[in-house]
Amino acid sequence: MLTLQDQISRRRTPWLVLLMAVVLTTAIMPSFSTSGQAVAQENEGDGAEEEKKEESTTGTASERSFLEWMFAALGWFWMTVFAALSFVMVALIMMNVLQVRRDVLLPNEFVEEFEGKLNTKDFQGAYEVAKNDDSFVARVLAAGMARLQRGYAESVEGMQEAGEDENMALEHRLSYLALIGTVAPMLGLMGTVQGMIKSFDKIASSAVAPKPPELAEGISTALFTTLIGLGIAVPAMVFYSILKNRIQRLVLEIGMVSEGLMSRFSAVKQN
Repeated sequence: MLTLQDQISRRRTPWLVLLMAVVLTTAIMPSFSTSGQAVAQENEGDGAEEEKKEESTTGTASERSFLEWMFAALGWFWMTVFAALSFVMVALIMMNVLQVRRDVLLPNEFVEEFEGKLNTKDFQGAYEVAKNDDSFVARVLAAGMARLQRGYAESVEGMQEAGEDENMALEHRLSYLALIGTVAPMLGLMGTVQGMIKSFDKIASSAVAPKPPELAEGISTALFTTLIGLGIAVPAMVFYSILKNRIQRLVLEIGMVSEGLMSRFSAVKQN
């Protein structure tokens, strides 16, 4: 069993080690600092000369803004390509967002009016209402009513064909957004290759080692084209996925509503 003196000595041991470490650190640090200051003073002269040379070569490059740097790196060609691609992408997104809505594809006013005509046995009036409306569900119901004389099975088949045509038209318009999401990174990769070729051409055609600003021009082109290509592709693919899911949900709902409205003609036999 440890005596009281041994316990006290064991408790003091960690504190003694910590105190010795602090003393050694305070003793060694001044020597490092003085040696570091000496080395820094020796290198100040050479560093000042190198800084003057770099300032003379770079000029006012550090004073320009990020946008000016980006415009200079891209050039008029890539700026025109990416600006046109961005404009088309925004236009397609806005057009699809405004079109793929429930009150456009499946308006409640039309459904209530059409159902009211059916409830009053005004089948010709219901057909006219569907034929004169421009919504998705109206075209489906008009196609079904047009084939109703051939029987209910033909009517359902006509509604399915009209629904497939309308669905294809929506997805065809939306597919251009997916095309932009695929093409934009490829254009960015093309700009990357062009920028790297430009930098390696500087190295190959220079008799001495080229300066960093000369190589930075091609590297900036490579990186900015990649960045902007991805910046266009990411929102394009995000909106494409969101709108595609919305189209599928609305098409399913339109199919259920149209079949529910036309189910009262299920007793109609083929002539």
